Amino acid sequence: MTSLTKTTAEEPEGEAARTDQPPAAPPGKAPKSSEGSVLNAFSSAFLVLWVIMAAGPLIWVMVNSLRESSDITGNPFGWPTSLSFENFSNAWSDANIGKYAANSLIILCGSLPGTMLLGSMAAYVIARFSFRGNRVIYMLFAGGMMFPIILAVVPLFFVMDNFGLLDTRHGIMLAYIAYSLPFTTFFMTSFFRTLPGSVAEAATIDGASHTRTFFQIMLPMAKPGLISIGIFNFLGQWNQYFLPLALNSTDPDKALLTQGLAELSVNQGYEGDWGALFAGLSIAMIPILVVYMVFQRQVQEGLTAGAVK
Repeated sequence: MTSLTKTTAEEPEGEAARTDQPPAAPPGKAPKSSEGSVLNAFSSAFLVLWVIMAAGPLIWVMVNSLRESSDITGNPFGWPTSLSFENFSNAWSDANIGKYAANSLIILCGSLPGTMLLGSMAAYVIARFSFRGNRVIYMLFAGGMMFPIILAVVPLFFVMDNFGLLDTRHGIMLAYIAYSLPFTTFFMTSFFRTLPGSVAEAATIDGASHTRTFFQIMLPMAKPGLISIGIFNFLGQWNQYFLPLALNSTDPDKALLTQGLAELSVNQGYEGDWGALFAGLSIAMIPILVVYMVFQRQVQEGLTAGAVK
């Protein structure tokens, strides 16, 4: 009886000991945790490399904008021995970068709202109304993104010359709007399709016209998409060089920032004022960085909302 009692009392302890032991991994297979750690390490290394490749040139330009020209030529990848803020004043006033930047801002004040307005209106009609040729018009806008602008610059030059639009600000604005309209319409069409159509139907039942429904209801609902595509259009039109080169004058009173930077680059190659050149590049980059940093959250929300239905 004593031995039987000891045996039954020791059985739960043995079962508990056996259940506490983890199951053995199959031979020839590594644990999943090690595979996940290797993948995470590879992803982190790739992201760090990508950040260095993306932010490295920007940091290099801004650092060199605070260095003297002799310091830059002696060690292009070094740190500044002394801060030289005169580079910015030389680039702003002596190289007319300030006037070029003002001209670009004036052009964008007309071209960017025009692009957003016309692109949104076209996208809303394509996304919300069914009519014959709807699909064809949508594909024409999509195909416009693949058409290289260099093939159209010669006929565009003669057309603008015939209408008296060469070397004018409103001519450059119209060219920018036509250049950015295909991508804007393509992006906003997908975004308008994700918005609930019941809201527009309720407005129609209440007696609202199509114009009022678009401007007072649907357009405010598309604010994340408008901000996202507005940032992309701002970047593309601010950095545009080929169209101003072909259609605009090189006069400092009319030339844009990209034309001024190209002229500054050519001149500094002979004069050797590399600090002013890097300062001019930094002045051109600062508005882009500020705009993206301010609207970064809206851009991410707009891209996500336009991709998920």
